[in-house]
Amino acid sequence: MPVWVVGAKESAERDRAAIQNGTPSRVLMQRAGNAAAVEIVRRYRDRLNDGAVVFAGPGNNGGDGWVAAAALAAANVRVRVFQSGEADPRKSPDAVAERERALPQVTVVREVPDNAGVVVDGLLGTGFDGEPRGEIALGISRVNALREAGATVVALDVPSGLNATDGKHGACVVADLTTSFGGVKRGTLLARDCCGEIVALDIGLDEHNGPAPARSPRLPELVTGEWVYSRVPTIRYDAHKGTRKHLAFIGGGAGMPGAVVLGARAALRSGIGLVRTMVAPENTGAVLTATPSALNSSWPETDDAIKSEIGTWADAIVIGPGLGRSETSRQLVERVLRSTDLPVLLDADALNDYAGETASLAKLLLGKRALVTPHVAEFARLMDTTADTVLANRFDIGNDLAQKIGAIVLLKGSPTVIFSPTGDRLVVARGSAALGTGGSGDILAGIAGTLLAQMDDPMNAAGCAAWIHGRAAELCEHVRGTTLEDVLYALPRAWNEREAPPIAPVTAVLPAVAR
Repeated sequence: MPVWVVGAKESAERDRAAIQNGTPSRVLMQRAGNAAAVEIVRRYRDRLNDGAVVFAGPGNNGGDGWVAAAALAAANVRVRVFQSGEADPRKSPDAVAERERALPQVTVVREVPDNAGVVVDGLLGTGFDGEPRGEIALGISRVNALREAGATVVALDVPSGLNATDGKHGACVVADLTTSFGGVKRGTLLARDCCGEIVALDIGLDEHNGPAPARSPRLPELVTGEWVYSRVPTIRYDAHKGTRKHLAFIGGGAGMPGAVVLGARAALRSGIGLVRTMVAPENTGAVLTATPSALNSSWPETDDAIKSEIGTWADAIVIGPGLGRSETSRQLVERVLRSTDLPVLLDADALNDYAGETASLAKLLLGKRALVTPHVAEFARLMDTTADTVLANRFDIGNDLAQKIGAIVLLKGSPTVIFSPTGDRLVVARGSAALGTGGSGDILAGIAGTLLAQMDDPMNAAGCAAWIHGRAAELCEHVRGTTLEDVLYALPRAWNEREAPPIAPVTAVLPAVAR
């Protein structure tokens, strides 16, 4: 089942569509609260021996809390509920009804207990924007104090005080687990350190909302391990270097052979049959020594050399890592792109050479299966904007570039967002700060270049590559003490591990990150 990434507006629209198409709003509330309670019991049975405290706000998120409280009580958990603000029956009739239903099964407290095994945060939901005040602000402070005292905190949908769309927050709950209903909220992906582990729970919104292609605009889809492993092609037992495909990796300008070395090593650890590195003449010796499993030569100097060394040999091209910015590098990019119609990945200086010139880049990419992989600053240069603007519009801004250049755009970051010219989007929320060092993008280029050679769809190749890249970083366990060599060594495990698919109603799980 697809896992959609939504902001507050999209979340409300999905709820509204389900209600209009026959699912009562109270049923959605009951599904959400019950699903959260099941997950809490499954994970924290031992902790629940010390009871649960539910913080219920005055709105529908508080209603989710009352449903969860009743469900926990039915599972023989001692439940105390602290109400922050009274629900208005005119605004939240479902919350009022669920409160009345739960009251006989739980204990309502006027003073917050000083200890609890599990604390459930149902104070504020996805519609909140601004700064918490009054009783709600006090409730958030008390939830966090209980966590400091040793309680496990579970947030319903989003941690209270966190903006579900942009992740901005002042005072907000810091959760150990966030149960996200009907998809994953954008804001939680931008403020992962407040959310703990994120578990997406299906509450039946897609029963009436229809398939994603029918929606406008299309919602971004979260890339999961199950998604990746269902798309990466199998390498047959009788495969050889030809069937595993050939990749030309072009870059490594003066003083920068390491970018190509990292990329070539990543490709070799990702299942490519053969890599040919093409670097500045002074770098050929260093690259050959560092990657003896790869073919190695200097940059092709003529169109005929490009056709013979790349066009008739390779299945895909990566160009740009460590290339350097100069008239020579730009001419090399243009000669390669004009001399072959092979699938191509442009990264780093192959993009920097076209800062503010997307029309020129579009002409060179016309008719090609192309993938561009800018980080935020490179994207800003391409689109003649600022890095702050890119960050503020991370989930949407790549649509324009993808349409302008007719290529898949992989905007690196946390999270990574991938855009197609047709409006489809993928979100990859895996990785760690181990990737926050020079050269990690070169490893991604090697992984993605391999898949570009082996798969027909550059969008799928980009999604799989970004997820594997992030998962390899997670497997390194630590940030301090980890180098990109460790990420490379983790690639075999990332490629070959097979986690059991989640059990319904869970649709996706994202690990907690360091604060």
